[in-house]
Amino acid sequence: MNVILIVLPALLVFAVGYIGQKKLGFEINSISKMAIYLMYPFLAFKTFYENELNMDYLYIFIFCLSLCLLLIVMIKIVARANDYSKPKVSAMILSGVFMNSGNYGVPVILFAFGELGFRYAVIMMVIQSFLMNTIGLYYAVSGSDITRDNREIWMKIIKMPILHGAWIGVSFQLLHLHVPLFMSQTIDLISQATIPVIMVVLGMQLATLGGKAVEKGALSLIIILRMAASPVLAFILVSFLPVNAELGAILIILASMPTAANTTMFSLQFNTEPDLVSASTLITTLMSIITIPIMLAIVSV
Repeated sequence: MNVILIVLPALLVFAVGYIGQKKLGFEINSISKMAIYLMYPFLAFKTFYENELNMDYLYIFIFCLSLCLLLIVMIKIVARANDYSKPKVSAMILSGVFMNSGNYGVPVILFAFGELGFRYAVIMMVIQSFLMNTIGLYYAVSGSDITRDNREIWMKIIKMPILHGAWIGVSFQLLHLHVPLFMSQTIDLISQATIPVIMVVLGMQLATLGGKAVEKGALSLIIILRMAASPVLAFILVSFLPVNAELGAILIILASMPTAANTTMFSLQFNTEPDLVSASTLITTLMSIITIPIMLAIVSV
C-alpha cells in the first residue's frame, strides 16, 4: 500500500494536466517551451551548484550511456531480423531507449527517497537530457524524410538550455563563486516550481496523444524493452558499479520509467513515425501505474 501512495501524488498531478487539457484545450507547446527553456536551466543550475562533485556523477553517466547503447543494440538486432524501415527503427530507438526520468521519474523519486534521492534523480535527468538531445536527436533526424546537415543537428544540441544551466552550476561550484542572496532566492523559487509544471505538462501531453493504428510487432517490442528489458539491464549494470544501495535503487527505478514524453515532440518535428512513438508513450505510461509500484516494492523502498 505504501508504494502505491508514493506514486499516487504524481499520478494525480498528471490527471490535473490531463483533465485541464481535455476541458480547456491549452496550447501545450508554449507551456512546454517555458518549462524547458526558462525553468529547467534553473533547476539544473541549483542541483549542480549545491551538490559537491563526486564519483557518483561519473557512475550515473556510465550507467545512462551503457543502458542507452545496450538498448540501441537490441533494437537494431531485432529490426534487422524483421527488416524494419529506417524511420521505424529510429522511432523504436526514440521510444524504447529514452525513459521519462524528468517529469515522471524525478517526482516519484522525491516522494520515495526524499531530498537526497531527488538530487540524484535531477543529475540523471540532466544526463538523460544530454543523451536524448544528442543520440536521440540524431536518430530522430536520421529517420526523417527531411535532409539535415550535421551542423544543424549540433546547433540544436548546443542551444539546449538545461545543459547550459548544468555547466554553469558546475563552474560556479568548482570556482567557488558565491551566488548573492537575492539571486539564490530567485533560483529557489523557479526551481521549486519546475517539477509541478512539467508534471502538469506531461498530463496535458498524454491528453493529446492519438489512437491511430500502429504495427503491433514494433509496439510490442518497445513495450518489452521499456518496461522489462530496461530495468533488468539496469539491475545488471548497477551490480557492476561501486554505488551505494540507495543510488543503485534509484537508477533501477528510473530505468523502469515509461517512454519519455519529449520523444513524441521529436517524432512530430521530424516526422519519424509519430503515431508509433505517441502510442508507445501512452501505453507505457498507463502500464507504469502498475509497474512502478512493483519496482518500488522490489527495491524495498
